Amino acid sequence: MIRLPDHPVTLEPLRADHADAVLAFERENREYFASWVWDRGDEYFADFPARLAALLAEQAAGICRFHVLVDDAGAVAGRVNLIDLENWSAELGYRIAEKWAGKGLATAAVRAIIGLAATEYALTTLWAGASDRNPASQAVLTRAGFRQVGITNRDLGPGKRYELSLEAT
Repeated sequence: MIRLPDHPVTLEPLRADHADAVLAFERENREYFASWVWDRGDEYFADFPARLAALLAEQAAGICRFHVLVDDAGAVAGRVNLIDLENWSAELGYRIAEKWAGKGLATAAVRAIIGLAATEYALTTLWAGASDRNPASQAVLTRAGFRQVGITNRDLGPGKRYELSLEAT
């Protein structure tokens, strides 16, 4: 657990006991997230217990590292994930609750996960995509030291691809 500077929030590995708070976070922010990235659909919410179990199994197998940002009241303020850990690299993904947007939480969380990626998970490279519809996310990545290395047109729609070498951090 890492306390984020200047925020009443901790970065914690995802656990089974986070289930209710994560589901509440996703439901409360569904419309907000859908304005930036694809909507997860009703099935996501209907099948949430099975989806969470699958995530925890991937985490236990070392395939991914999932994290939640938990505020002092126990609510989830965001999620920060390292996906597809292989060859000492991973994809970074994150979502921050609408009520926390614009307060520096995403930048603090990304910086914290960079530290974990380098020290705890022995990664040497992170990469991320950010939609052109979400310039705030692109700014977070730039502030955290990522550099743009190309464009992407994945599930986020047209956007930019970023990389960060952890060997220099």
